[in-house]
Amino acid sequence: MVDDLNHVLTQADFYSAERFAGIVLTPKTVEKAKNSGKLKSEELANTNRTLLEKAFPRELSSNKQVFQVVILAAILGAIVWNLITWKFGIPSSSSHALIGGLCGAAIIHGGLPFVLWGGIVRKVLIPLVGSPAMGFILGFLLMGGIFKTLAHAHPGRVSASFRNLQIVSAAAMAFTHGLNDAQKSMGIITMALVSARMIPEPVVPGWVVFSCAAAMALGTSVGGWRIIKTMGHKIIRLEPVHGFAAETSSAVVLFVTSHFGMPVSTTHVISGSIFGVGASKRLSAVRWGVAQSMVMAWVLTLPAAGLVAAFSYELLMLTGLGK
Repeated sequence: MVDDLNHVLTQADFYSAERFAGIVLTPKTVEKAKNSGKLKSEELANTNRTLLEKAFPRELSSNKQVFQVVILAAILGAIVWNLITWKFGIPSSSSHALIGGLCGAAIIHGGLPFVLWGGIVRKVLIPLVGSPAMGFILGFLLMGGIFKTLAHAHPGRVSASFRNLQIVSAAAMAFTHGLNDAQKSMGIITMALVSARMIPEPVVPGWVVFSCAAAMALGTSVGGWRIIKTMGHKIIRLEPVHGFAAETSSAVVLFVTSHFGMPVSTTHVISGSIFGVGASKRLSAVRWGVAQSMVMAWVLTLPAAGLVAAFSYELLMLTGLGK
């Protein structure tokens, strides 16, 4: 038991380090993409711009003071909802919360027309809904292939081998997590900086990259134990082979979505992969009651974060910040 706990804690620290790398090295990845052609740098960079260009009209950013209040209210809405779900150990989407917060604050400011719903659906909602389905399918297929390939192998040797392979899969998962997830935070901060005329162009400053990297890595390292328990024990009982399959499947989905500039939810992707891995063994291996609670939280995330953001916007405006 102690060895298992140490293994999980060590992986959490390793995951945080790799996640940091995935965030910080993104500019280098983009630069290499221009030379090698392996990635479309414009698409990857578009992850930063999607929320501004595809979801909200330019009029919203024309009033510097009001726009700053909208951004702050959106962040407060996301933070409050994330803290609530973290308290109860429910793996929810920070991406959904952030988008819901932006929508709620924008709507309370200027009404429904202040959200470009076509952009929200095409560039945000469809990828956020489709990505866990992709994770489920890949996890199901990969785990099924492993079962067939190693059906007659010694269980102890299989477990030991995949415990080592998890170092690679966890690194890939963490790197792609940072590659996709942190872009949204950096995009929001950059939106605020451009609106305040603190930077001339919507290019993410280096200090924003490192700040987001440090904050997200630290949060993963010290604050994720409640979520780890849910993901590792309450959905299915994860063994090293299951963890490898789920992490590998998630890494593939996150890399593809980052390649095309889609701001998806890492939480949804890894959850979908775990569901798929468990279902490949047998449907009863998945605790569907827990899955139902998670999906309910996912559905509530957008409106809940939006309501908190709308309330926060009104409070902030009462203080005179928007004048």
